[in-house]
Amino acid sequence: MAPSLTRQRAELEKEWTRWASTAGAHARIRPESSVLRTDVVRSWQRSLRTVDPGRKAAPGLDRIDDRWAESPLRGPITELAGHIRGIAEDAEYLAVVTDAAGTVLWSVGDRKLRRQAEEVNFAPGGCWDESQMGTNGLSLALHHDRPAAVFAAEHLVAALHGWVCYAAPIHAPDGRLLGVLDLSSDWSRSHPMAMASVRSLVTAVEAVLRTSSPPPAERVRLECLGAARLLRHGRPVPLPPRQLEILALLALEPDGYTPDRLHAAVYGDRPVSASTLKADVSHLRRATGGEIANRRYTLTGPLSCDAVDLLAAITSGDTSGAVWHYRGPLLPGSDTPGVVEWRDYLDVGIRTAVLASDRPEHAIAFGERAGGDIAVHEHALRLLPADDVRRALVAARLHNARNG
Repeated sequence: MAPSLTRQRAELEKEWTRWASTAGAHARIRPESSVLRTDVVRSWQRSLRTVDPGRKAAPGLDRIDDRWAESPLRGPITELAGHIRGIAEDAEYLAVVTDAAGTVLWSVGDRKLRRQAEEVNFAPGGCWDESQMGTNGLSLALHHDRPAAVFAAEHLVAALHGWVCYAAPIHAPDGRLLGVLDLSSDWSRSHPMAMASVRSLVTAVEAVLRTSSPPPAERVRLECLGAARLLRHGRPVPLPPRQLEILALLALEPDGYTPDRLHAAVYGDRPVSASTLKADVSHLRRATGGEIANRRYTLTGPLSCDAVDLLAAITSGDTSGAVWHYRGPLLPGSDTPGVVEWRDYLDVGIRTAVLASDRPEHAIAFGERAGGDIAVHEHALRLLPADDVRRALVAARLHNARNG
């Protein structure tokens, strides 16, 4: 056992004890005066709202059979189970897979560790998100949507101080967060290669997800964020800008438009005849396979749209999904009244969600598309730890925004 590892554990334990005994459970820990990493400190501060550091075990669900059977991770994890088990057992580690809520769905590995893990309900059914078990590798990976390691007394809950955890998020081919894969062991077996193994396993799982479940071919797809094109059976359908605008409005309004309301949304106060709108809609019917209703202009067939996906993510509070879907403003060259209204709505919605998020990844990703937004770049810098290499990129963006 490396002396530095023992020393690190002792310093963390001393810090945890000092804080727990003198500062109190609701005191604010100052990262600059602590041996704890900044992301751990912030996680402690969030966790203390709901978690008692003296908690003995994670709360659990009685039955998870259905949840595991329906999980998109079940297939790839089952396929790779022998490989995962071999890595875990050879290294005397425990491998665990959770869903996106932090509930353990599957575990395998060293038999002795599995017995110890069961004592704290680090087993199928255990709930390990930050609000339930405070700071741990799985909860940090879920919260930040990036690989995370938590060692010894960095865990908020004292019952976990004998553990070290390495975790990384697993994503679906469309970018959705599906869960976390974690390798955990006794603190004395901490080693940087464990994180490399976790990353490698996650890469393998995501590769199986891509190859075993190819996305179904979308019959009609409208892309209108940052650019505009209509795809039918994967092939571009040439349409003039006005008809793309009409189609975007119909996609974003599932209840459809009366002819008068659609006319106003498309042409505003301009003196354009009703027959012009009818001609545009007729052309769209041919382009989409005839799936636009007559008397009330409504989409009657399946048409997927990136702006609709973005709207759904914003509405559901899924900031990660919203940032992933956002590729730029809605039809940026359009001055059509209805499009301008929807463009402002979507941009304000995602920007508000990003600025309210405490995850720097959201501001960094959104800042790539919103290069001139000073507030977004400043928010990212506030959230990034002082030693995070991504600060250079964000600082450069902020400089350009201020001088652009």
